[in-house]
Amino acid sequence: MGQDLGELERQGMAGKTEVEEEEVEEAPIYGDLLELILSHVPLVDLAHACLVSNSWKHAVSSSLSHFNKMKPWLVVHTQTTRSPYVTTTHAYDPRSQLWLHLKQPPIRYVSALRSSHSTLLYMLSPSKLSFSYDPLHLAWHHAQPPLVWRTDPIVSVVGSRIIIAGGSCDFEDDPLAVEIYDIESRSWDSCQSMPAILKDSAASTWLSVAVNDRQMFVTEKTSGATYSFDPATKTWHGPYDLRPDPSVFFSAIGFAGDRMILVGLIGDADNVKNVKVWKINEETMKCEVVGEMPQLLLEKLRNENSTLASIGVTMKGDFIYIHNTSGSEALLCCEFRSNGAIGWSVIENVIVSDRTRIGSLVFTCSDVGIHDVHKALRSDNRRFAVQSVE
Repeated sequence: MGQDLGELERQGMAGKTEVEEEEVEEAPIYGDLLELILSHVPLVDLAHACLVSNSWKHAVSSSLSHFNKMKPWLVVHTQTTRSPYVTTTHAYDPRSQLWLHLKQPPIRYVSALRSSHSTLLYMLSPSKLSFSYDPLHLAWHHAQPPLVWRTDPIVSVVGSRIIIAGGSCDFEDDPLAVEIYDIESRSWDSCQSMPAILKDSAASTWLSVAVNDRQMFVTEKTSGATYSFDPATKTWHGPYDLRPDPSVFFSAIGFAGDRMILVGLIGDADNVKNVKVWKINEETMKCEVVGEMPQLLLEKLRNENSTLASIGVTMKGDFIYIHNTSGSEALLCCEFRSNGAIGWSVIENVIVSDRTRIGSLVFTCSDVGIHDVHKALRSDNRRFAVQSVE
């Protein structure tokens, strides 16, 4: 996994005389040299390096601060469509540019695995709501279901509250019903329904969701009509027009760090001309274009599909991951760099490229630290394995 520590040490010794090599081999590695060596080591191996000694633990911390910082992981969950509905978890670490397979006991099946935004996984059945929001989704929480039965709601976590909105069945009185589950008190509360204009699109199929620590935003993917919801006051605000270009036919929103971001497809499903990224001012809800996808990468996003009707967007920190919801093997990464520029890259999707895979894909994105890796390795016989690209 990554370069071997011994190999990196030998590279650092290249060019020395035999006498000097003997002296260096007997000397401990410390300071900047050790930190530089550790900067080439994958995060999952740094978790073990922290246990060598206090000096190594300090070196790991310093290396992550100065040489090769931690970056948000893209976590991809698969669930088979037939009983026993087996789940698997893979993660891409952009710091190491490695795919990892998190081998663990299967997630106990409640219903179809879903995610409305980048940090939350959930399963909703008539008898139970199960949800997980820690970085590697190691812990699952269970609650009584909401009062209104729903088949395709938007579900988000804002602070200590789970918000479930829309997606209700035809026989329910209010298709726009909104309920809040308080994680701390473990109680449900009803509140103001979704705006009436969303009646025909009040489901996760048609709405994109973005959340910060204060509120939830929902955007119609086709029109850009947007509303915000404050769970503290239980009120909706808007509408706001998040269609910065009249040629945008599909859009998705999210938060990349403290930036509210809009990603839009320009043209039509049969002829996508471009993919652009806008930054949204939360106070004015005005959009400022900050980047656009290179044409070569747009072709990779299409892959073998002649149409590109929709995309999935997952964000965290300085990273935006984009995939073709119809199954393109390519994952595209958009990174906000320290100099203010945006960089684009292609990630080979080892999950989709496995043609034998059967089931659905659910994407989340998390800030994974060494303590999260330690927690995973200490619980339920979990372990990480490198997943190679075929």
